[in-house]
Amino acid sequence: MSKDLPPQSDTLAEAIPYWKKIVVVLSLGWIAIWIYRTVLTPIYPEIQASLGGASDAEIGLIASLYFLAYTCAQIPAGIMVDRVGQRKVLIPGFSCFLVGAFLVGNADGLTMIYIGSLFAGLGCGSFFSSAYSLSSEHVPLQYRGIATAIINSGAAFGMAFGLIGSSYLVKNVGVEWHYLLFFIVALLAVIIGLYALILKNKEPVPKQEPQQAKTPTNQRSVLFSPVMISAYIMYFATNYGYYMIVTWLPSYLQLERGFEGFAIGFASALVAIAAIPGALYFSRMSDKYRDKKVKFIISLELAAAVTLVLTVLAPNTTILMVSLMLYGLLGKLAVEPIIISFVADNVSKSGYGTTFSLFNFFGMSSAVITPYLTGFISDMTGSKVMSFYLSAFFIIVGTCVFFAINRKKTPELKTA
Repeated sequence: MSKDLPPQSDTLAEAIPYWKKIVVVLSLGWIAIWIYRTVLTPIYPEIQASLGGASDAEIGLIASLYFLAYTCAQIPAGIMVDRVGQRKVLIPGFSCFLVGAFLVGNADGLTMIYIGSLFAGLGCGSFFSSAYSLSSEHVPLQYRGIATAIINSGAAFGMAFGLIGSSYLVKNVGVEWHYLLFFIVALLAVIIGLYALILKNKEPVPKQEPQQAKTPTNQRSVLFSPVMISAYIMYFATNYGYYMIVTWLPSYLQLERGFEGFAIGFASALVAIAAIPGALYFSRMSDKYRDKKVKFIISLELAAAVTLVLTVLAPNTTILMVSLMLYGLLGKLAVEPIIISFVADNVSKSGYGTTFSLFNFFGMSSAVITPYLTGFISDMTGSKVMSFYLSAFFIIVGTCVFFAINRKKTPELKTA
């Protein structure tokens, strides 16, 4: 009798829809990426000491090189996803990420850390286009919002784990910082295995007769229209402030505000923790009031600029912590889904892939500049306070440009 029964594990696996598996494994991907991005930032002083007193600019270059490789990989990765499918891009990409993390973990000098950062950034660059094309293809329309929120929450959780975990393990327990990278290597090995097990290969698309060729000139005119350029500028400014916080806030809290040990990671992680409800709430409000997206974006950006300034002006720890929570609630992770939705409203569905690759390329280019420039300013002035003001200034300029171009525009949803 038992011979006729299918294996219980197979039945359970088939009972879980493919799109739900995708959501889980993609959220794990963001968790791994953001643990790596933040695991070193709370312990920059310890890394500097282990390397014989490297300057802030040299330490900032670790993140800048990572983001340089990550940014350069965006458009090629998007093209490869369209040609060979997400599975054949993600698995080699995360394997490259694993090699980079392993090199950093074994590094005994800055040169090897730089090389490992380049490998890690190149590998992580495979994720963005793969993840969001997968979810767009397979998640049912009625669940797309909540699915995207769950996937994106992996970034917030990864950031919290990286900041709190490294602060506690290195500063309180005394774990040598290199070992944190080996944990990431092990996590990546598991994720690569899950991708190989769960993700499906791209189905071959039958060749079609060459119909009306899309005119590249027309596509370029949309990609570089004033509205799109304003979105690129806005996203650049948004990311500049965010990646300044991600890379240098822990060091600022320790060296300029007197935070110690676990408190450094916990205070920094407040940005990620507060971002989750903020992103869910404002995205829902934006969907409900679709004609007010420009107003939502401008209001949130200005609020983010104020909270960045308030962070360095805070006279005591309580106001400082409130400022960080407000930045998380109102800052990049809250406004990003609305900006993405605004961009989608202004291009045709057939141009989503190219548009979002270019959009993310411009946005992430700020992450290349921010870590090194903040370190350089710190070396020159002895403080990172000026970098907070500079971040707020960029946001205000970006917001003014965005407002000037879009103040009278009600975007139309294009479906062609």
